Amino acid sequence: MTRTRSPALVGRYRLADPVGVGGSGTVWRAWDLRSERWVAAKLLRRYDEELLLRFVREQAVRIRHPHVLAPRGWAAEDDVAVIVSDLVRGGSVSDLRRAAGPLPEGFVVALLDQALQALVAVHAGDVVHGDVKPANLLLEPTGSGRPHLRLADFGVATGRDDRVVFTRAGPVGTAGYLAPDQESGAPPEPAQDLYALGITGRRLLAGPAPVATLLDSLTRPEARLRPSASDALDRLRSLPVRRGPAWPAVRDRLGPDPVVRRAWLR
Repeated sequence: MTRTRSPALVGRYRLADPVGVGGSGTVWRAWDLRSERWVAAKLLRRYDEELLLRFVREQAVRIRHPHVLAPRGWAAEDDVAVIVSDLVRGGSVSDLRRAAGPLPEGFVVALLDQALQALVAVHAGDVVHGDVKPANLLLEPTGSGRPHLRLADFGVATGRDDRVVFTRAGPVGTAGYLAPDQESGAPPEPAQDLYALGITGRRLLAGPAPVATLLDSLTRPEARLRPSASDALDRLRSLPVRRGPAWPAVRDRLGPDPVVRRAWLR
């Protein structure tokens, strides 16, 4: 592909600066000319059929929940398209784990609680996320208080009645988080998201913890033995978990927004 400069304007969205890179495109901080607010715009150059399929799937997701970061719109201009969502400023759980090291159990339980709430809503919409992992769990900046998580990146999400989807390298998802049935080509099922969340929880914890028994149930090899998101949430909330040591601070990782220039509004 020939590299070209990213466009300044796609539809009603004025691209300001890149803030991240996802599996299917670069994420930009963008100014929405209609709503007059900052948003996140995932930019995709339509040069790859596989990435275009992911774009189509992601922009079709319409789930409204405090812990789900679903697309709010999209736009296309020539050979470029963007999917637009809320701008989440605190980075990902993966970023936090890398910076802070293993996380306190109480903090991990708070994250799992919110991720399970998100999966309850997603699965109620007959959608399977297909790529639950720390990098797709975004955080609002809440300082040292209770975290606020958003489940993001629905680029490989499927309906439960969809056929199983493969990329050129194999089944969709991320190696290390794929359930055994997902790796073997089974149709999309909510239990696969629960397996990935169980693996995520294990990789966040500092060591043995009461929540480990729940994580063991989420990562059972047999899909039929894994609890649903709703059942797992009930079990999580019944655990005797204390807040424990100081929680890591979730800061604003984006910095001040650019000044909106008058020329942008034309």
